[in-house]
Amino acid sequence: MHADQMRAVAFLGEGQVRKPITGVILNFHGLGDPGLRSVLNYDESEWAAAGGLVVMPYAGPWSWMNRQARAMVDDLVDAIYENFGLAESVPLLLTGGSMGGFCSLLYARYTRHTFTRCAAIFPCTDLKYHFSERPDLPRTIHHAFAGYSEPFEDLLVEHSPVMQAAHMPRVPYFILHGDADKAVNKAVHSDRMVAELRKAGHDVTYVEVPGMGHHEPTQFSVWRAKIEFIKAGLNRA
Repeated sequence: MHADQMRAVAFLGEGQVRKPITGVILNFHGLGDPGLRSVLNYDESEWAAAGGLVVMPYAGPWSWMNRQARAMVDDLVDAIYENFGLAESVPLLLTGGSMGGFCSLLYARYTRHTFTRCAAIFPCTDLKYHFSERPDLPRTIHHAFAGYSEPFEDLLVEHSPVMQAAHMPRVPYFILHGDADKAVNKAVHSDRMVAELRKAGHDVTYVEVPGMGHHEPTQFSVWRAKIEFIKAGLNRA
C-alpha cells in the first residue's frame, strides 16, 4: 500500500501530531459512522500533543472487523510504519467506542502486528447476543459475513471477543461502560468480557459508570481515565 492509498483508506492526524511520533493509535469508528474526517477530536488532540499519530481506518460501516477488514487494517499498519519511517519500537495502540470498541478487541485478537494497549469504550463483545439486541443490527451482521462458507453460528463465535478472550495477546486492556446503556447491554457485554479476560490472567482496568447511557456525557474525570491510559502507552522521554 503506497502513501496515497494509505490516506485514501484512513484518516491520519499527521498534520496535528507533535514530532517525533511516539506511538500509532488506531481509533476504530462505530457502526455506520464516518464520512471522511478532517480534524482530531479532544481526546485525539491530547494524544497528538504527546506524539501520538491518530489513525482512523475506514474499515467499512458494516464490517464488524471481518476477515477482509482485518487484512485491510494490517496492510494499513504496514504502510504507516513504512511511509513514516517508524521503527518497530514505536508502539501500536488500539481504541474505539461501541462497534469501534468491538473492533479494537477483535482486531487485538487476530492482528499479525504487535500492539501494546487496547482501550474499548462501551463495546459489544457477544455478537450472537447483539444480533437480536436491536432491530437495526441483523442486516449489518449478515452483510459483514455474506459469502463466507462457514456456518453462521461459527462465524459469530469467531467474531465475538468474549468467546476469544483466552486467545487475546498479553497487554493491558481498558474497558469503560455505563450501566444505563440501552444500546449495548453492559452486563451481557463488558461485564462478561472483563470476567473472561481476568479468568485468562489478563491485566484489565474496568471503569463502570453508574447512570451513563450509550455515547452519553459523563464526568470528565471518568473520560480522562481513557485518555491517560492511551497516553501512558506512548514512548515518552
